[in-house]
Amino acid sequence: MKIYKCDVCGELIYFENSICLNCSSELGYIPGIDRMSSLELQNNHTYKALTPSAGGSLYKKCSNYSIENICNWMLPADENEDQCISCRLNLHLPDLSVFENRIYWHRLEIAKRRLIYSLLRLGLPIRSKQIDPEAGLGFAFLRDDLRVNKKETQKILTGHSHGLITINLAEANDEIREKTRLNMNERYRTLLGHFRHEIGHYYWSLLIENNQDLLFEFRNIFGDENLSYNKSLKQYYKEGPAANWQYSYVSAYATSHPWEDWAESWAHFLHMHESLETAKSWGMSVSLRGEQETNVVDLNIKASSFDEMRHQWVYLSIALNSLNRSMGLPDVYPFVLSEPVFEKMKFVHNVISSCCNSR
Repeated sequence: MKIYKCDVCGELIYFENSICLNCSSELGYIPGIDRMSSLELQNNHTYKALTPSAGGSLYKKCSNYSIENICNWMLPADENEDQCISCRLNLHLPDLSVFENRIYWHRLEIAKRRLIYSLLRLGLPIRSKQIDPEAGLGFAFLRDDLRVNKKETQKILTGHSHGLITINLAEANDEIREKTRLNMNERYRTLLGHFRHEIGHYYWSLLIENNQDLLFEFRNIFGDENLSYNKSLKQYYKEGPAANWQYSYVSAYATSHPWEDWAESWAHFLHMHESLETAKSWGMSVSLRGEQETNVVDLNIKASSFDEMRHQWVYLSIALNSLNRSMGLPDVYPFVLSEPVFEKMKFVHNVISSCCNSR
């Protein structure tokens, strides 16, 4: 994530801000130019973007902007759509007449916008199901439904199916999510992590499934995806991961099926990519002092290859974990990545690079 500053007063602002806390200027994110901008109200509810890269262009707020700050993204004033590129992906929302549903939806949208930001930065294709029902992307935010007899509950499963990513609203409840994490013996469970994992399934279908060269390479690295998915998951939940899974997989869940191994590797690539971009924006350097020499990694330098990204990530994750331990907090990144895992993440990197270079 980049660092942004208010165009009016120069104060540091965050990606989720809709108002500068120093000068009260209205703010909005403009996906087309990848900038947070201060806004100057014009006529007819249009706004002049004050960031220099906008060139004085006019924009309008996403229709979800005014709904309890659900969204702070903008779109061109002359565009026919009322919602931004992120909100247009929503296909199903919870019952917003229920107060807590609005709170949870807000949390989900924060995570989703960070995901869409990453996809745009990487140059990945984003098509709404409203435009492309077959190969498009959509989101459904739903909660478990107590049936009429009040004895049966329709459980909503977080997952992906044919471009539709469903997130159970309960995942936005910190207490429930943490309880689930502990019950499933997971090291890490966050809203953003869910989005990054599930979008990995979508891009497998979009970028690999019908590309024979990539599919051949995928099977050499991850295994044959034709292995029964349902049977594999049942076996995983019954017997758990194979012994010594840490030597070849980024998580226990990745052992359940090649598709899940891919989605977990994809998610961890995005963890690495976004964290390194943030560190770069802050001009961070990491210095590890050994007995013989000091190794300084300048994270302000953009990595030119996956191997360089990997090198920087090892140092940054160690530094982040050490900082958290100093505060008595759990590790930011509680994973130890083996050589086979890095090879899987490198394949993810190559798939994204080949996709973006061919567009």
